[in-house]
Amino acid sequence: MIIGTSEADCAVLVINSTTLGLQAGWSKDGQTWEHALLAYTLGVRQMICCCNKMNATTPKYSKDRYEVIVKGVSPALTRIDNIVERSTNLDWYDGPTLVEAIDQISEPKRPEGKPLRLPLQHVYKIGGIGTVPVGRVETGVLKPGMVLTFAPTKLQSGVKSIQKFQENINEALPADIVGFRLTNKTLSDKNLMRGYVASNSEDEPAMEAAKFTSRVIIINHPSVITKGYTPILDCHTSHVAVKFAKLATKFDRETGVELEKKPKSLKNGDAGIVKMIPMKPMVVEGINEYPSLGRFAVRDMRQTVAVGRQR
Repeated sequence: MIIGTSEADCAVLVINSTTLGLQAGWSKDGQTWEHALLAYTLGVRQMICCCNKMNATTPKYSKDRYEVIVKGVSPALTRIDNIVERSTNLDWYDGPTLVEAIDQISEPKRPEGKPLRLPLQHVYKIGGIGTVPVGRVETGVLKPGMVLTFAPTKLQSGVKSIQKFQENINEALPADIVGFRLTNKTLSDKNLMRGYVASNSEDEPAMEAAKFTSRVIIINHPSVITKGYTPILDCHTSHVAVKFAKLATKFDRETGVELEKKPKSLKNGDAGIVKMIPMKPMVVEGINEYPSLGRFAVRDMRQTVAVGRQR
């Protein structure tokens, strides 16, 4: 879910319309709430909320129930049996169908003039073809003949060809999800892997972040976070354990005013500046230069405990 969301421009959030289902999904530990939070954290700024199980409300297809969900969850909802054509069971509903809502999504402005950044999502070894990495172009342009560096390693290869929807293309632009053949036959799915970032070797190539400083907001931790805490950090397609090496400051999340230097701990609701050290090599970049490579979710105990961004 995290990998797919990190590459999306819009998300469809499916909401359980039953009383118990909605309460469970939007509780502190609920998956609906967590999925919405993860989508926003990973850069999704457009979301369609779709009500599921409207036929299980009391009474069936209840307008009152719908209005409760609208008030509590989202200003724009669609129906599961309102996908393409309007449902005869929802004659009171004058909003868009799910397909109409999807058609109304506006394309976000793509970054221009930046060096290539392409986080790898998969790496395939295809007989008769060779190694084919697959990923989404976040910034820059990918072209055949370009020599790539795969950070956080120093592995390099030329690009033999690029495929999009199984057709060869001359270049891949931001938001394109592509596969590309490599000229370096020593590279395979054994030494290239998900989370690596391909970049142009001759134009500010990506590099390993041996340590970095981040702004972090704690949202759902059962106790307190102290120096040495080592959760999982999900950033672009990377999934790596990271140590909270130093809690530098605690600040007001609304005003940004510093509240405390070198706090002993951070708890739910706190925001802080944290120095982090990855336990394995990974790529994290500045939020202003490469937004999708600078924002992240912090996960522990199979839950999102914090969100943040590299300074």
